[in-house]
Amino acid sequence: MARYEKEKNKLKFDIKLLVGVLIFLLIMFFLIFIIKKSFSDSISKETYFDNVISDQVEKKEDPITFTMTALGDSLCHNTQYWDAYNNQTKEYDFSYVYEDIADYTQNSDITIGSLETTFAGEERGYSNYPTFNTPDSLATALKNIGVDIISLAGNHALDYGYTGLCRTIDVLDDVGISHLGTYKTAEDQEKLLIKNVKGVNIAFINYTYGTNGIPVPSGKEYCVNLINKDLIKKQIEQAKSLNVDIIVVCMHWGTEYRTTANSEQEELADFLFENGVDIILGNHPHVIEPMEKRTITLEDGTEKEVFVVYALGNFTADQRDEITRDSAILNLTITKNSDGKISIDKVDYVPIYMYKNTSASTHKFKILDIEKTISEYETGANTSIGSTAYNNLKKQLEKIKSILGEEIN
Repeated sequence: MARYEKEKNKLKFDIKLLVGVLIFLLIMFFLIFIIKKSFSDSISKETYFDNVISDQVEKKEDPITFTMTALGDSLCHNTQYWDAYNNQTKEYDFSYVYEDIADYTQNSDITIGSLETTFAGEERGYSNYPTFNTPDSLATALKNIGVDIISLAGNHALDYGYTGLCRTIDVLDDVGISHLGTYKTAEDQEKLLIKNVKGVNIAFINYTYGTNGIPVPSGKEYCVNLINKDLIKKQIEQAKSLNVDIIVVCMHWGTEYRTTANSEQEELADFLFENGVDIILGNHPHVIEPMEKRTITLEDGTEKEVFVVYALGNFTADQRDEITRDSAILNLTITKNSDGKISIDKVDYVPIYMYKNTSASTHKFKILDIEKTISEYETGANTSIGSTAYNNLKKQLEKIKSILGEEIN
């Protein structure tokens, strides 16, 4: 009996010992599991944060640089469309006018022009000053030289009434040129023109001082953007709400044939910059007016670069005064930097002249690259002009440079 009790007690001890060992092993296993998991989580977190940092570095934007080209007003007098008419095809072809300068407009990242005529249709009769109606093929010619955008809010926008305004829009839509400043509906006026250039979003807005006394149709006040500070501020704020990178305004303003900005232009330029506009492209006076790059201080104390050209003259026209034949193809080199800020790195221009060869029977008109033409004449490479035209081009080049100055860096 005593032996049985002794063996029974030994068995109980062995069982307790086994249970203890098992509990110890379970505890050790659990501790090892916890330590291992903690270590693994630590590595995972480090890897995660490394990946986040890596992603942030990768997502940091590289600077984006692009070119923006601006042109003066496109007018079309009767002498111009008569010259473009082909008696054999019975069509109007303006392409020859731009042969000397097309590379400048085609090679820019975005090119903006201004229209001082309408495309009201052949059935209404093509016409000259004071009410302009031009063959649709002028729009095709502008498209073919790389014009991407045309501002339409100008003093001739209503030369053929609301229907002429609407048809002008239709013609530009058909050839694939974006436009702004005139609208067929109130809903269209609410839609800002925004272009993405190499990943940079640019908003374009456009206003005119008036419409040559032609009343804006009652109930259709939306059809032309007139210079109205409330409207301008509203559209600038709309552009800001869309998080665009740059706001460009095309202004139809100024005093005709005056080669300096008037006080109203200067006041409006200040107003536009103070409210968030980055670039002002002015037109209307038929002559060149000065340009200026500024650094302005915003309300939050930060600084930014802005630019204005008050007028670029006539891109095409047949006016008598020599200075109305002077113009410039303006080029802005712009960078969106890694921090999102915009810098205007360079402002330069190509002086051009609307040449009229009165001795030619056809194709009299041609936009000349003045400096290139002068150089080629001096080397004998260009015999299409004579000494009189050569001397006049040198004189016009001096005038252009005296108004616009040298390039800005």
